[in-house]
Amino acid sequence: MTTTQNNNAPATAATTAAKPLAPTAWLIDLVLLGALWGASFLFMRIGAAEFGALPTAAVRVAIAALFLLPIALLRGQGPSLAKHWKASLLVGVFNSGMPFALFCFALLTINTGLAAVLNATTPMFGALVAWAWFRERPANWRLVGLLIGFAGVAMLASRSAGLHAGASSNAALFAVLACLGACLCYGISASATRAYLGGVPALTTATGSQIGATAFLALPAILLWPAQMPSLRAWLALLALGIACTGVAYILFFRLIERAGPARALTVTFLVPVFALFYGAVFLGENITQWMLICALVIVCGVALSTGIVKPGWPRKAPA
Repeated sequence: MTTTQNNNAPATAATTAAKPLAPTAWLIDLVLLGALWGASFLFMRIGAAEFGALPTAAVRVAIAALFLLPIALLRGQGPSLAKHWKASLLVGVFNSGMPFALFCFALLTINTGLAAVLNATTPMFGALVAWAWFRERPANWRLVGLLIGFAGVAMLASRSAGLHAGASSNAALFAVLACLGACLCYGISASATRAYLGGVPALTTATGSQIGATAFLALPAILLWPAQMPSLRAWLALLALGIACTGVAYILFFRLIERAGPARALTVTFLVPVFALFYGAVFLGENITQWMLICALVIVCGVALSTGIVKPGWPRKAPA
């Protein structure tokens, strides 16, 4: 998932300003996207258990690329893909290839709810990368939000080993670090998308990024392909992961940025953990602890402040 700072919307947002979209339209996209990305953690966990982390990520992006490419060509976006192929492939490595592999690795140890809560830190990493890349220092209250968010992550990581029976504390810690590394990749891809793909059609960006991720993961996946053929259940999980949770989801996400603006698109990170916790509890019987919910609330508060979605209403001194 990629985002930009809310005061620096991509060029397509200017078009949106001239033709406002009905609120219900982008809200439907937002909720549907949250449901799809929440389900991705469920399907990654099922697939990684049999395929392994790298093959799961590779099959996911390959299916997404095969799904998106014909659509892009039928809509006449072949020239746009050819023009922006270098930037799209680069963004794909950081937007899909590396983070998907890292999350699949993490889900071999931790549950889907914890991984999804950690995924909510993505906008904070995006703000930090944008600060380093574009020299945009966040306002003081946004810095406070960053500190609150990372405090929530530290609280969650400190108890992560106790949440997973049978997993060593080191394994759980490495899984948490893998999730945070994936979120850092998302932050890098956000700034790269803004720098190199501003104004490029959403379908072009989504398709090119999945092709780039497939090329990046192809060789490692072949080398680490499981010796025993995975079950039909695992294959169906990856099919749903590639088509619905990646192909369709990325079209929705980039369209959401174009139509509703990056600030509203950012709010999907609040919905993803809700859906992921629900799916994990219902379909995998995962335990949702009170500590996880407390940490999730702290992280969400930090994300809301650090991204500017929520602004403190501090009183200002009246002019003399």
